[in-house]
Amino acid sequence: MGNQFLEDNFARRVEGLPIHEVIFSTTDKPKLLSQLSALLSDIGLNIREAHVFSTTDGYSLDVFVVDGWPVEDTAGLYEAMGKAIMRTEGSWSRSPTSHSAVEKALATNTKPEDWEIDKRLLKIEERIASGSCGDLYRGVYLGEDVAIKILRSELLNEALEAEFSQEVAILREVHHKNVVRFIGAYTKAPNFCIVTEYMSGGSLYDFLHKNHHDLRLHQLLRFAIDICKGMTYLHQNNIIHRDLKTANLLLDANKVVKVADFGVARFQNQGGVMTAETGTYRWMAPEVINHQPYNHKADIFSFAIVLWEIVTAKVPYDKMTPLQAALGVRQGHRPELPENIHPTLSHIMQRCWDSDPSNRPDFAEITVDLEKLLEEVQDDTDLPAEI
Repeated sequence: MGNQFLEDNFARRVEGLPIHEVIFSTTDKPKLLSQLSALLSDIGLNIREAHVFSTTDGYSLDVFVVDGWPVEDTAGLYEAMGKAIMRTEGSWSRSPTSHSAVEKALATNTKPEDWEIDKRLLKIEERIASGSCGDLYRGVYLGEDVAIKILRSELLNEALEAEFSQEVAILREVHHKNVVRFIGAYTKAPNFCIVTEYMSGGSLYDFLHKNHHDLRLHQLLRFAIDICKGMTYLHQNNIIHRDLKTANLLLDANKVVKVADFGVARFQNQGGVMTAETGTYRWMAPEVINHQPYNHKADIFSFAIVLWEIVTAKVPYDKMTPLQAALGVRQGHRPELPENIHPTLSHIMQRCWDSDPSNRPDFAEITVDLEKLLEEVQDDTDLPAEI
């Protein structure tokens, strides 16, 4: 199976209890999290926290914080787990050579107590949105207005818990003015929740389609530049959003756009590719729809649709069902460009939604073009997007 066992132990005491941090480095496979949890329980350990990290090449990193073993007996715990692994998976073996790789992977992780939410201090107010797996609420935490994403406990399963862990892992790592700010999470089943800053301007989707704002060119350019800067930062940190759309772009009180909702986002190793169909059809790249290998350039395609949506204030492929839109994109169909669209914007869109991902520009390059156009028009604030 090519499985490897790796233990890196940061023994410490929390609330008077001796605890250990145990890390499994192994080939990813179905039900891995539950199997490892059972293994730890079988040798008398109590799992306080569990975090799952997956790579695009089928590699899994499972981090457990446990108690129930003397803090001074690290060697004994290591030996007991080695024996348990040999009993349950004969092909698992210890691999000291992988030790430094795990240390590197976790080097930038903050301690759990730095971001674990104290639910007693979290005030939940009105619900502001609903999704397939959870609901979004407005609330207050430590005197700050916050947004609270709460997973529905009745829907919890191994896959959803892994997705939750992945979202928390990504949010903990990102710090940028155009990415929604992570405040903390509550990671004790079954009350999983993620707390972020509250974005009083709502989503860009609602701004465009429900509030019917008539954007001038300089305004839409600022929106587009905000998105590009946030996405440049994510891609520079090897994070693919995989569901970039106006519903996942939020406005603060000053109309600054921030990238949000990392429920299906993933870390990607340099040169890595993915194949799973993930995202929303109207904004999805053709290679993703076709279940072909893809990389960060799938986000570029989605941005092209977002930019078209900002310019036109229309829902992409609004005369089609989502499935019809997906089939059309596979066949080369794209949203119709307005007759009088600014040529720079038209050029950017067409490059970004090119069927060949290698022909699409990076977000840093798009930002330069958009900022240059903004400099040209900023003195004429009445210039519309279509000229």
